[in-house]
Amino acid sequence: MDAVGLAKLLSPEGWALLSALPPYDADAAMALSERLRKDGFDADLVAAALTQSRLRAKAHDKLGEFADGMLFTPAGLEQATRLVVAARHARRYRSAGVTRVADITCGLGADAITLAGVGLSVLAVDADETTAALATVNLRHFPEAAVRHGDGLAVDFAAEGVDGIYADPARRTGSGARRHDPAAYTPPLDDVLALRDRVPALGMKLGPGIPHSALPEDAEAQWVSVDGDVVELGLWFGALAPDGPGRSALLLDAAGRSAELRDTGAVAEVGAVGGYLYEPDGAVIRAGLVAEVAAEVRGRLVDPTIAYVTSDVLHPSAFGTPYRVLDSLPFGLKRLKSYLRERNVGIATIKKRGTAVVPEQLRRQLDLRGDAETTLVLTRVAGQQRILVVEPVA
Repeated sequence: MDAVGLAKLLSPEGWALLSALPPYDADAAMALSERLRKDGFDADLVAAALTQSRLRAKAHDKLGEFADGMLFTPAGLEQATRLVVAARHARRYRSAGVTRVADITCGLGADAITLAGVGLSVLAVDADETTAALATVNLRHFPEAAVRHGDGLAVDFAAEGVDGIYADPARRTGSGARRHDPAAYTPPLDDVLALRDRVPALGMKLGPGIPHSALPEDAEAQWVSVDGDVVELGLWFGALAPDGPGRSALLLDAAGRSAELRDTGAVAEVGAVGGYLYEPDGAVIRAGLVAEVAAEVRGRLVDPTIAYVTSDVLHPSAFGTPYRVLDSLPFGLKRLKSYLRERNVGIATIKKRGTAVVPEQLRRQLDLRGDAETTLVLTRVAGQQRILVVEPVA
């Protein structure tokens, strides 16, 4: 959104139009646009309002009803923190005794909203003028938060009374491509990390795919998943990491339930496939804590390089989805087709780990016909390609 479009949208006429729009319906958007223009509304205003209506609808998955009063850009929404995760961030700062947080890459203000929402004073800074203007709108109901356009790294934290810093560096180029080199983040990762020498209570949100070797040893590195989707890596320093440095996985769901697993130094054995197979949550895998899951379920790995755990007796875990193992076959298309046809299988869920097989391509080759359903796990067991036939455990 450019400055002209924002100005039109923030005019009394623009805000009233946006507030009066019906719930966004992609199929009806064109007809609605034409009707509004015929009613005398400026074409640019109509386009801006309908874009915001579409983005608000999309933002509901991350921000719930808060989205209905916010303004977005596509890139800003892409990077915005989910509300259930941002709330956890805010509680970290409050529990650490922080009173004033500088969100030095505030974006559209999702994290700043939750920080202010728990009673913290917030200085929200963004280097992009339009983004800072949108954040000002989004934070209008929070007198605890002030928004500033500028370089977050240049803030005089001592003069501002800041005792906690939060940063979410941009990890995409202007065209939307991902930046994989932390030195290419905006601002660069090392520049943000250097701030902990000035304000020890530093928190950062990064992409979950960053290698462990790029992480500082004095951080608590926590991978977070929401409803099984790995959404971020949080780095926490100083009082924000009360348990000290280390790796952890935090599993959240939309209802607010949570489970946390920390590195215990567990070492998992490798052994034969038992009666049950566990698929660890993605955050657990990213954090390198599969051995901790194996210890919890009194199990073992099926292969030293594969993140599947097996056990002989069912031990429910919050950190892995359990399956009952029905059969184990050596990999082979002809054998598998015969096996499934004998059992009248017409629907197959195909999971894979440690194999180059493309599930959709395999499904076409199997030419499934029948009424029964099954789940197939394509993986390595003791270094050999195997197909495990499993069923979910309720």
